[in-house]
Amino acid sequence: MAFKPRKPPRPPAEPTEAALRDAAVTYLSRYGATQASVVRVLDGRIARWVRATGDADGKAPAAKAAARAIVASLAATGAVDDTAFAASRARSLQRAGKSGRAIGAHLAAKGVAAEVAHDALPENADHELAAAVIHARKRRLGPFRTKGVDSPELRRRELGNMARAGFAHGVARQALGLSADEAEALIVQFRAEL
Repeated sequence: MAFKPRKPPRPPAEPTEAALRDAAVTYLSRYGATQASVVRVLDGRIARWVRATGDADGKAPAAKAAARAIVASLAATGAVDDTAFAASRARSLQRAGKSGRAIGAHLAAKGVAAEVAHDALPENADHELAAAVIHARKRRLGPFRTKGVDSPELRRRELGNMARAGFAHGVARQALGLSADEAEALIVQFRAEL
């Protein structure tokens, strides 16, 4: 059986303003995004075109400027909203058992400005405790432990796990010290509030 030779890959399309706008809108139709992430996507498209063609005409700087103008116009129309993205993602991550510190780091990695991220982070201590309990349930720590006898060594390791997840020592101790019924009730109450 003979194999067909592979066709050479088609070079990427030139990053014109229209092509970049279409790429940005297509990306936004599939993913929730920040301004920084849309700029990253468009810059990646421009970089692939430069690698494939060599950019002998020097069009890359103009394309990058056009990409930033496109993102600014999309933000002005509300198609890209960092504040809404940060609030939605923070709520989702907290519901999944992430600490406020982990949520802040995640938002910073997505390109959300520090002030916007700070406003999106929940300041409620009860919510932080509930997120810690959700994390403990996922990792089978404290009240959700299925193996092992409660010992100082095991408690220390569990506290270390909670610390690595970004929870403060006091919150971690409180979450690990709850009974299984108290922990489940706290999770149910937390999810009802969100």
